[in-house]
Amino acid sequence: MDQKDDIRAANLPDPKEIEKEINDFLADKYGNRIRIMGTQLGPWPGAEETDQGNEPPKEDKPGNVRFDMKPAELHEYLDRFVIRQDSAKEILATKICTHFNRIRYFQEHGDTYDREGIGRIKNNIILIGPTGVGKTFLIKLIAKKIGVPFVKGDATKFSETGYVGGDVEDLVRDLVQEADGDLERAKYGIIYVDEIDKIASSGNLIGIDVSRSGVQRNLLKPMEETEVDLKVAHDPVSLMEAAAHFQKTGKRLKRTINTRDILFIVSGAFNGLDEIISKRLSGKGLGFGAALKEKDDRVDLFRQVKAEDLIQFGFESEFIGRLPVTAILEDLSEGDLFKILKNRYSSVVTAKKQDFKAYGIDIRFTDDALEIIAREAHNEKTGARALVSVMEKVLVGFERSLPSTEITRFTVTKELVENPRPFLNTILNDEYHPSRCEIFDEIDACEREATLNELESRSDEFYKHFGSILGRSALEVIVTASIEKGVSPETMYKRYIKVEKEIRGFEEEFLRVYGLRIRFLEDALLELARLALHGSEEPLIVCRKIFQNYHHGLKLVMERTGSHEFVIPKEAVQNPEKYLNDMIQQTYRT
Repeated sequence: MDQKDDIRAANLPDPKEIEKEINDFLADKYGNRIRIMGTQLGPWPGAEETDQGNEPPKEDKPGNVRFDMKPAELHEYLDRFVIRQDSAKEILATKICTHFNRIRYFQEHGDTYDREGIGRIKNNIILIGPTGVGKTFLIKLIAKKIGVPFVKGDATKFSETGYVGGDVEDLVRDLVQEADGDLERAKYGIIYVDEIDKIASSGNLIGIDVSRSGVQRNLLKPMEETEVDLKVAHDPVSLMEAAAHFQKTGKRLKRTINTRDILFIVSGAFNGLDEIISKRLSGKGLGFGAALKEKDDRVDLFRQVKAEDLIQFGFESEFIGRLPVTAILEDLSEGDLFKILKNRYSSVVTAKKQDFKAYGIDIRFTDDALEIIAREAHNEKTGARALVSVMEKVLVGFERSLPSTEITRFTVTKELVENPRPFLNTILNDEYHPSRCEIFDEIDACEREATLNELESRSDEFYKHFGSILGRSALEVIVTASIEKGVSPETMYKRYIKVEKEIRGFEEEFLRVYGLRIRFLEDALLELARLALHGSEEPLIVCRKIFQNYHHGLKLVMERTGSHEFVIPKEAVQNPEKYLNDMIQQTYRT
């Protein structure tokens, strides 16, 4: 019996059929540039299974995951980026840190303690709050800070397995993809499911409710613990991997991921839930029977939500049981939206600055301009999302026209926001317009000072991460470079630490190559760092170019004085040839 007979007997597809299916898939994605030739399949039934790719490495704890982060540290981090939502930030910071610290605890104690016994309750979280208040943003920030992969899914896009629509286990597979195939990182990830309120059962359907209660049931096992097969039926890529693995090892490839330590967070607006809570409280004579007119009333009601309210809303008790932690997010006022825009970490303002920076144009914003933008956004009733659309409406004309002019900076003022088109014509025709000169300089100076003060206030944090505290002069170099390069001061801070280390490395290189010890004074080091941060060349290249002839001159000085050590000041960096000549002449005069 030949190979084809073996395959037919095993009810497997013919290799030519697999080859055609894979090539059709590759043609759709890459055109005709890539093809698979000579696909071979072995007799899969009875082949020994392996767990290759599913075995934990010797070191169980991933290097990038912050398993030791304290709740207060994470809470402080969230405060920098997220306006208001104090209660939600406290709950999220505390329970998520506890989740990962508990994982660390069990890793350190091995099998001494029973992970499956008492206390084995995962801190899955349900977020309740209106659209545009920062639910997704909060979870993304947390995942990034802790260093775990993060995926977001929409509950309305999934259906019960076997029906048209996505399988909820696809979220777990997406998590592995987000972790670049690293199962060890993926098994500590965060899965965020939005619009979870849309899968609450309506209670009046006949037959199987595949888009609601069916999805709830399918989420039960992943939210607690289950093994998810990473192979997807009829996926050409999975078939390619499986075929290649079998040809290499003669064994079936089994790749699964356990969801025991994957944290699930779900969220939704839950319209109508407040009325359910109100009725329950009214029946107990707690005075919530009046119509809900104020948003604060709804928030207060949501804070008193119980499992029975969510079950009445349309969730199954088993589903709610997998979500022991609840956090309530508040609606954003006009003042909150203004604070978001004023925050140095505002993605709205930062993104718009970067848009113009791509054309070599710097922009600043006055407070009264941001107040009008916040007011217009608040009127749209979509939370912080409206800030982006209002900002675009105001500045789209400037973004179209200014890159074709010689204008390199301007200020977004109240007058500009109220009448963008006329204002554009005004600054195009007035080279000395205040928004291009003194107003810009005033706001720029204030922003620099505020950034410097903030970086100084975070010295303990930077010392913890980098082992050193930079002085104000170094911070000024960092802030200036971050503005000119259009990147965050934090990113430039990390870059400065690396640059400083490489400059000190040049001192060692000079001693090793020429037998002469040089030491840069603080002002010289700052000047070299400034040149490296503002330019495109690496610090070592900058140093080598500036001091390429210094070994000749310093050897002459050494012969006259006997000194093997030389202190290099800022003047030597700014004008290396003049400084060296002056040093040599001074040596010969004495």
